[in-house]
Amino acid sequence: MSLKLMHESMEDWNRKVTAAEEMMPVIGRLFREHAIETSIFGRLLNNRTVINIVKCCRLARQVEDEEITVHEAQAVLQAIQDIELKPCHIDLGKFAVNFREFGNGKSLSEYVTYELENATGPAATESDRKTDIVLYGFGRIGRLLARELIAKSGSKEAIRLRAIVVRKNGDNDLIKRASLLRRDSVHGSFNGTITTDHDTNAIIANGQRIQLIYANDPSEIDYTDFGIQNALVVDNTGKWRDREGLSLHLQCKGASRVLLTAPGKGDLKNVVHGVNHYEITDADAIISAASCTTNAITPVLAVIDEKYGIQNGHVETVHSYTNDQNLIDNFHTGDRRGRAAALNMVMTETGAATAVAKALPKLKGKLTGNAIRVPTPNVSMAILNLNLETPVEASELNDYLRYIAVHSKLQKQIDYSNSPEAVSSDFVGSRAAGIVDGLATIANGNKSCVIYVWYDNEYGYSCQVIRCLRQMTKATLPAYPVAN
Repeated sequence: MSLKLMHESMEDWNRKVTAAEEMMPVIGRLFREHAIETSIFGRLLNNRTVINIVKCCRLARQVEDEEITVHEAQAVLQAIQDIELKPCHIDLGKFAVNFREFGNGKSLSEYVTYELENATGPAATESDRKTDIVLYGFGRIGRLLARELIAKSGSKEAIRLRAIVVRKNGDNDLIKRASLLRRDSVHGSFNGTITTDHDTNAIIANGQRIQLIYANDPSEIDYTDFGIQNALVVDNTGKWRDREGLSLHLQCKGASRVLLTAPGKGDLKNVVHGVNHYEITDADAIISAASCTTNAITPVLAVIDEKYGIQNGHVETVHSYTNDQNLIDNFHTGDRRGRAAALNMVMTETGAATAVAKALPKLKGKLTGNAIRVPTPNVSMAILNLNLETPVEASELNDYLRYIAVHSKLQKQIDYSNSPEAVSSDFVGSRAAGIVDGLATIANGNKSCVIYVWYDNEYGYSCQVIRCLRQMTKATLPAYPVAN
């Protein structure tokens, strides 16, 4: 390679980095002062690094067949910062791509102003109502929910994490809980700083004070003692899954609603955000966010059924092991789950296939399902083997799913990958409910197809829970440009 080419490559890189560096203070200011989130094709830019911004622009090629430049994203950001906007979510990547296609002779500033017409208005203020959030339980999902809530704790944010409820396990419990939040073997170190206040038994994460409350049962808690009012309690223990059990939370002073991070039983609404979240009403005091697998497959099944019709099918889940299994062989009340999780593929049951019908009634009785637990700590895969009402080729099916991943209202739920080298660890930290592996799709022009869907069964699911939480508290940010 000539010195000239080397110099040109480095100059091009430096220009990208410079543009990203100039974007960062604007991104931070919009978030902190105006509660405006920014992203590039759904990948959030708040609290990210310069390199993350450059990579987000580069990743656009997977869904648009061509990347957007950092300079295009920067130009959109510059255009929106001069507009007085209400709290909202702005996708810089989608604006850049749409401007290429639909600009119609307008300047970028004119186009962005036109598209954001309905987003203009008074910015959020410090006095705006905030909803208190309580995490009941602090396991794998609880800690990821805490990370996500803390990351969203801008000064104008409409929700705030106030407390975490756990059983006390020794004199150093506070230190241990803070350490588990600070370090994670799968998801890496906490993005920020964490300290503890032993006098008040609180964790301070990125300046946010979070009360640690010790209790063995909801009946022991009065949240108003800690200044918490009308809180939404997120139960991530799985101890209670029906209305009767979860209603124990509503008997606590200071608690008003409950969100369960597991499939609900009985008459509880099981909500998969993006599919049936509109069913949540003010009268719903208790809601279930269903399971990680149900959240991963239901959005994909919904769009397939809408376009091609699903006659029937089978869902096979290849799922990472969980804390419910034994590390080495030992007694377990469930079949096979007593065998060493890190050494075996373990056949087990899943209710995800039938649970789909709670969010998507059209598919009731049409799906069967099974699960295999495998020796990986996170990221799972669902294999959808479907019989359709309409013939389809793989290329057509992938084009449709890729479009859905970028331009539809299910952008946050469905992501798309066309990498020939993608493996499970590449999807750790994915915010999507599921990621379609386009290169694995099987369809040969007949009325059947096989679709492979990756999902981060911890973090992707946690993001879905947060979306349900926002819906329940009326804190969902309207997204622009508006999806088709």
